[in-house]
Amino acid sequence: MSVEVDALFDALFALTDLRALLRETVPFHKLNEEQKAQAHSAIVRVRGALSRLEGALDNEDRK
Repeated sequence: MSVEVDALFDALFALTDLRALLRETVPFHKLNEEQKAQAHSAIVRVRGALSRLEGALDNEDRK
């Protein structure tokens, strides 16, 4: 699998985890400390994956 596709799927999986967490806390989305840590972890994963995707695309432009 290419770096771009792998990074995109990593971001999507992390967003899916975040979506599931928010669905568990409906209707007020009051997160406990563990859930906040899980949300933070998912956001960090999304940012990392998007950075990898952006880097891969930038490297592709330089070729």
